[in-house]
Amino acid sequence: MRRVLFLVAAVLAVIGSGSAVRGGDVTYDGRSLIIDGQRKIVFSGSIHYPRSTPEMWPSLIAKAKEGGLDAIETYVFWNVHEPQPGHYDFSGGHDIVRFIKEVQAQGLYACLRIGPFIQSEWSYGGLPFWLHDIPGIVFRSDNEPFKVYMQNFTAKVVSMMQSENLYASQGGPIILSQIENEYGTVQKAYGQEGLAYVQWAAQMAEGLQTGVPWVMCKQNNAPGHVINSCNGMKCGQTFVGPNSPNKPSIWTENWTTHYQVYGEDAPLRSAEDIAFHVTLFIAAKKGSFVNYYMYHGGTNFGRTASAFVTTSYYDQAPLDEYGLTTQPKWGHLKELHAAIKLCSTPLLSGVQVNLYLGPQQQAYIFNAVSGECAAFLINNDSSNAASVPFRNASYDLPPMSISILPDCKNVSFNTAKVSTQYTTRTMGRGEVLDAADVWQEFTEAIPNFDSTSTRSETLLEQMNTTKDSSDYLWYTFRFQHESSDTQAILDVSSLGHALHAFVNGQAVGSVQGSRKNPRFKFETSVSLSKGINNVSLLSVMVGMPDSGAFLENRAAGLRTVMIRDKQDNNDFTNYSWGYQIGLQGETLQIYTEQGSSQVQWKKFSNAGNPLTWYKTQVDAPPGDVPVGLNLASMGKGEAWVNGQSIGRYWPSYRTPNGSAQTWYHVPRSFLKPTGNLVVLQEEEGGNPLQVSLDTVSISQVCGHVTASHLAPVSSWIEHNQRYKNPAKVSGRRPKVLLACPSKSKISRISFASYGTPLGNCRNSMAVGTCHSQNSKAVVEEACLGKMKCSIPVSVRQFGGDPCPAKAKSLMVVAECR
Repeated sequence: MRRVLFLVAAVLAVIGSGSAVRGGDVTYDGRSLIIDGQRKIVFSGSIHYPRSTPEMWPSLIAKAKEGGLDAIETYVFWNVHEPQPGHYDFSGGHDIVRFIKEVQAQGLYACLRIGPFIQSEWSYGGLPFWLHDIPGIVFRSDNEPFKVYMQNFTAKVVSMMQSENLYASQGGPIILSQIENEYGTVQKAYGQEGLAYVQWAAQMAEGLQTGVPWVMCKQNNAPGHVINSCNGMKCGQTFVGPNSPNKPSIWTENWTTHYQVYGEDAPLRSAEDIAFHVTLFIAAKKGSFVNYYMYHGGTNFGRTASAFVTTSYYDQAPLDEYGLTTQPKWGHLKELHAAIKLCSTPLLSGVQVNLYLGPQQQAYIFNAVSGECAAFLINNDSSNAASVPFRNASYDLPPMSISILPDCKNVSFNTAKVSTQYTTRTMGRGEVLDAADVWQEFTEAIPNFDSTSTRSETLLEQMNTTKDSSDYLWYTFRFQHESSDTQAILDVSSLGHALHAFVNGQAVGSVQGSRKNPRFKFETSVSLSKGINNVSLLSVMVGMPDSGAFLENRAAGLRTVMIRDKQDNNDFTNYSWGYQIGLQGETLQIYTEQGSSQVQWKKFSNAGNPLTWYKTQVDAPPGDVPVGLNLASMGKGEAWVNGQSIGRYWPSYRTPNGSAQTWYHVPRSFLKPTGNLVVLQEEEGGNPLQVSLDTVSISQVCGHVTASHLAPVSSWIEHNQRYKNPAKVSGRRPKVLLACPSKSKISRISFASYGTPLGNCRNSMAVGTCHSQNSKAVVEEACLGKMKCSIPVSVRQFGGDPCPAKAKSLMVVAECR
């Protein structure tokens, strides 16, 4: 009885913690972080402050806490904070101090990954582009110019945190910091200078005296007291372990899904797979810190996304782009966290024993000196279920699953059995802006050689020319054509990412690369005039590179351009070049109220024109649900609302399965009640008459639970509180738990079947051969008009057994309004 009571007390202590966290000295040993003298199992989630808004932070952090997290992790984005050397911006959505204080106010710890190289699918890996122009610089190497600027920024961030008493050693929430980022993947390219740089970075960081440990992820040779940590999806299998027996096993990035890139399908990651590998890491590697990357991905506003990465970032994380819970991922992990916390004492202080239970089955058992025991029964067979013997009992394990036994007897959780509801996100069609008279347009002038001021006898590299001030660089030249043949071939090779070609002001074609192969060739037949001909080539980058060794040497833009005369096969390749950085509309900032007045807008004429700006005004949808701008009818470009960029759009670039991002998040804080200025900068020629400002909501919830599913982990605590008896744990019953979002209720039960329903919550469903006729009535009585409800999966609940010889389940689909 004492064992179970201790488990209950441990979990209640976590659940009932106060609103504001107070830190203490943070140290570590080979088992875990030690915070204020106590070993801790820490579940953390990545929420990046620039990928949301300050108005969203409290809700995101609160939902993370409700999901069982102990900490919030964020990178620090150098190029956001120091856009020019020595000129800093920590205001508004860049106010990292405010973000960390919000984490603290909600009673969570914080993990600060300073980098300051971060990768993160962020422009230039977070490095400010002005570093590129520092004489003699070599990024991320034993290079004095780079080390000076890196140290200056790192020290600036640490000083800010210290001045606000935000480190745990000062009573604040920050318990862990990170220096560098996945350097082990590129270190070999730098040779001895790479090894020296790792040593220097570690010493520099520790010399800042933060009072909390530092980590280096994917860095097996992390020096001194710096902890090496794992990144990936399967760290329970792939992590080589700490490089010292005195360092804990830490997982800094558990990827909750795959980030999306234009033109590629992104495989999704299931809640079951995440839960399996988290549990395996804790059981097999004695892991004590797991961070979900991302817990909320958010939005790559403006031009912050790296090359070919979509504006929506990790939308299938436990909290989606809009901040809504992604179910069952959010709820299944919440259950997992509670089950692991039931095992805290033996995990943090017990002796680990590995026991083989079958060809692909095993157990990890942790026995504490005080008598507490926890066991993890593992089935590594991905195709077959297994029944395994353990301590004079038999346990059924689904394929590729782990059962958690907090008392080495009763199962509290199985990673493959999802009892949490599934949710359906719906985009509610808003006002369609389909009237031509509500739109105005401005067409970009196509520059020619004579209108440019930057000249060169050679092709310039794009990034070094634009300095990341624009995605666009015009390459222009002119030549004399005296042949009677008016047809020629324009031949262009580019390092990427896209190209729009014009001859004598007329569009002659476009081409694009891909993330896997950004380089491309463009060849097309063109008509020439006798005399002077002007060629204007718009080279487009879809984000800066974000990773790889010697990032400062990466190149983009045009490499060769040739005009081939069809008749006499002469080639013209030597031109004087004129350049224009960016588009005219960008320079004049016509996406703002003030800038919009700088040009002459015309009435909308017709869709399909390339390089055209469109503007309109729209009222905000009523209520406070999230909002997305539907740009499915557009081609490629960038969108602004009230002068704030909501990111690049490219719905015309479809993945192999035909999908593309079509909705673009407009934070409520960007909107006024009425008269919101919407500006679209369209490259290819989309149709604005189908654009709409839509609402985003959870419209449907579904639960599917069998009689063999486990009851919610919370019921373990409730039973132990009530009965003070371990035997009563076995009396818990599985339930279908349904809950609508805040301010909505269950308005209709569209499907309910107790028996052998067909299908599942991910796909279609139907009544099976066994079905209780009372199913819908029972569920309606329990749920209609309520924000949430609970229906036990039992014969008694449904007034009898519809098929005594068969295993039964309950499937329910409910509508939320």
